[in-house]
This record gives sequence, structure tokens and C-alpha cells, in this order.
Amino acid sequence: MLRTVNRVMIGLAGLLLVVLGGSALTVGLGVRPPSWWIHDNRHDVLLSEAERTHWRDAGWWWPTVVAALAILVLLALWWLTALLRRHRLTEVLVDTGDGEGALLRGRALESVLAEDAVNQPGVSHAQATLTGRRNAPRARVWLQLEPDVDPGEALQTLTAESLTHARDSAGLAGLPAEVRLGAVKHHAERVS
Repeated sequence: MLRTVNRVMIGLAGLLLVVLGGSALTVGLGVRPPSWWIHDNRHDVLLSEAERTHWRDAGWWWPTVVAALAILVLLALWWLTALLRRHRLTEVLVDTGDGEGALLRGRALESVLAEDAVNQPGVSHAQATLTGRRNAPRARVWLQLEPDVDPGEALQTLTAESLTHARDSAGLAGLPAEVRLGAVKHHAERVS
């Protein structure tokens, strides 16, 4: 969802800047704007003194301006914290069976899962990332398959072996996974 919000916000900001900048540029170059446009000619200022001071004496103006700017600042801060938030799980809570718990580094489980997946026949490269909560992790696995490997078999082997092994070794009740498959691209070589 964050990717969609980023793309929409950046797209709207870019569109607004292009429209305003392009219109100011065309009016500045001497193109006659439409009658409804806010500027009449190339010597017109962006905001006249009358436009700047028009609402100054109204009792609702400054609270409205401050509230709108506060909302914009809060939205910008929310967006910034969402961008900077960690998406990887740093640790996994392992049930040791004695009422206590142990913490397993997320990177350790990711590397073991990726190494176990790359040892499957026909897998040339594997990468794993853990997301979610530390007591209910989720896995994202990317497999790069050799051209002659059946993707269904590779997925079945990953589910039956690598993911099951990782789930059981960490003592988790479940380890849902999103698996993305890709193929190795071999470049043609010139034979002489």
C-alpha cells in the first residue's frame, strides 16, 4: 500500500508543479492566457498586495490557515515515518517450551532459509526476507530457477522442505510465505 501512496503523492505533486510552472512559463513568454486564468500578462505578479491582505481581517482566516498547514505537516511526517520504518523483521520469538522464550535473529533465519532453498535441485539463487510480527513472522522468498526446472516442483520442494524446516526449527505454529519465481537468463555465446 505504501508504494501506491508514494506513487500517487509523487504523481500529484509532479502534476501540480508541471501545471503551475508551465502556466507561469507560458504567460511569462507572452502567450495570452484564457480569460479565467489568474494572471493577465507577463508583467502580472504572482500575488498582489490586495490578494495577500484580502482575508487578513477575517476572524476565521488565520485559524483555517494554521489548521491546514498543521494537517499538511502531520501528513508529511506520517509519510516520512512510513518510508523510514523497517520492513524487515529483526528478531523472531522462539517458544522454548518452558514458559520462557528465546530471540532468534531475523537475518539468521533468513540466511538459513535462503541457503536451504538454494540447495534444492534446479535453484541457482535464492533470497529470503522475514516480515510481520516477531511472534507471527511471514516469509518472502525469491527463487531463481534454471530453465529446465518445473516451477510447480520447485515450489512444492520449497514448501515441503525449506519452509517446513525453518518453521519447525524456530518452533513456530505457522510460517506463511509469498514466493516469487524467476528464471535464469542465459546469454547466447558466439561459437567460432
